Amino acid sequence: MATANPLNIAIAQINPMVGDFAGNVKMAMDAFQEASRLHARLLVFPELSLCGYYPGDLLNESAFISKSYQALGELASFSKQFPGITAIVGMPRKSNGPGKLLYNSLIALNNGIVIAEYHKQLLPTYNIFDERRHFEPGPQHAVGIDVSGYNVGLMICEDGWNDSAENYAVNPYEALAMIRPDLVVSINASPSNIGKREQRQQVICAAARRHALPILYVNQVGGQDSTVFDGASFAVNADGLVAKQWPAFQTVVDTLTFDAHTFLPQPHFPLNSLDGYSVDEFVLSHIVLGLRDYARRCGFKTAVVGCSGGIDSALTIALAVEALGAGNVIAITMPSQFSSSGSVSDSQLLCDALGVTLYIHPIKALVGDFSRQFHDSFADELKGLSLENLQARIRGTILMAYSNHSGTLVLTTGNKSEISVGYCTLYGDTNGGLGPIGDLYKTEVYRLSAHINQRAGREIIPETVLSKEPSAELAPDQKDTDSLPPYEVLDEILKILIEGDQLPQPEFQQARDFVANYRSTAAGEAVYQRVADMIARNEYKRRQAPPIIRVRPRAFGAGRQMPIAARH
Repeated sequence: MATANPLNIAIAQINPMVGDFAGNVKMAMDAFQEASRLHARLLVFPELSLCGYYPGDLLNESAFISKSYQALGELASFSKQFPGITAIVGMPRKSNGPGKLLYNSLIALNNGIVIAEYHKQLLPTYNIFDERRHFEPGPQHAVGIDVSGYNVGLMICEDGWNDSAENYAVNPYEALAMIRPDLVVSINASPSNIGKREQRQQVICAAARRHALPILYVNQVGGQDSTVFDGASFAVNADGLVAKQWPAFQTVVDTLTFDAHTFLPQPHFPLNSLDGYSVDEFVLSHIVLGLRDYARRCGFKTAVVGCSGGIDSALTIALAVEALGAGNVIAITMPSQFSSSGSVSDSQLLCDALGVTLYIHPIKALVGDFSRQFHDSFADELKGLSLENLQARIRGTILMAYSNHSGTLVLTTGNKSEISVGYCTLYGDTNGGLGPIGDLYKTEVYRLSAHINQRAGREIIPETVLSKEPSAELAPDQKDTDSLPPYEVLDEILKILIEGDQLPQPEFQQARDFVANYRSTAAGEAVYQRVADMIARNEYKRRQAPPIIRVRPRAFGAGRQMPIAARH
């Protein structure tokens, strides 16, 4: 064990963007300056922090790799101004051996010099991850660096998740034990979802306790396409208790002290403490950060939403206002002959409460003109589902026309329940650039909407919207329950069929018990099988839909890769 003086460590929980090398280096330089002000001797950045996580097939482009190396050179040169600070950063590093051409690497810098490299050994290929596509596993040995007399062991994200040796043949903790580190630093780009923060702490705390190793877990923050990173970095002592944790969904440069094998101070946070975050507040913060970063990084300052007077569009608009500001959100209500009176009046109440501009663009005449022309051309009448879908497609066309005209991001309003069973219109209400609530079940949409009102202490989403029976309003007296089971039933079935044991344990048990009881009758079993068939038959719609913000353990997109043409 080291007998050195106390070690002051800075964590840089930053928000890098894929490919924004200048911006990422600027963040790193700012963190250096703050770490120096805080008298840190060790500065720790997240995984792949120089290039952003996850670059995907950009890693196949030689120019991208060259820019990564240039960024490292710039940061190394800058670090000469702070010779007392050793920095740990993440980047892709070239491999000279067989296999893939790159490693997912950790670089230790001091006074302009690379003093050590560590290459990630465990490369995840499950859920949204596909690292083995681009990277070669690193050598099966540990790397430690001396920082002010302390032996600091190094680790990258997934390396710390296999202490039980269930998922990989290699357990990097065993190699670390050979070099007897005083503490371990793990750099991470661990995505956020419901239950993930608790899961992280359970895994890392158990490993720290088993190996009697203090572990500092530094995670990135921010939204990248569909994925949101929550930060929520933490430090765990050798007894497996959390000594310090940092805020979720915020950039942070902060310090803690390590002395005599212990992180100080030692408040010993309760395991899985979420700093007062309810699940609803967690989901709200998660989606808002994802939406804000998606719009910012794609070059949009404003967003437009089709406002039906229903709960889904109401929640989407409220989230957009939280993320972008009321002055940067436009709502368009597009009543048809089948729209209820509340379609416009409830939309106006919502937009007045939020300070959002609402435009009214009726579609009755457009539907009539299209129907007449269809009859003239094909000698047949549009009716039933084709007429219902026409209304949705005209609305989608209006939103896209407004987007093209004004340079505004269209936000789709579909929820996970509807997307799962295809209760949506391709090229209609699926139009858009991003689906903020596409990973929330309908029952969660209601719950989050109620939370927004409670949080504000006033009625933002009108009670008439919260209490009205869900309807697409595409046919006379239409209700969602005409085509679907009640959402309280549907959502529990969907949780089992889509997420299963990836759900947080209490939620899994509740859904499993509910569905088992529901399927105990012939009628319930028939509904269950019908829902399973609807999920399978509508994969083609999901494949063509816009990206959604991933919130739950298993989301549509990269996290659930299913064939379109298959027997189920």
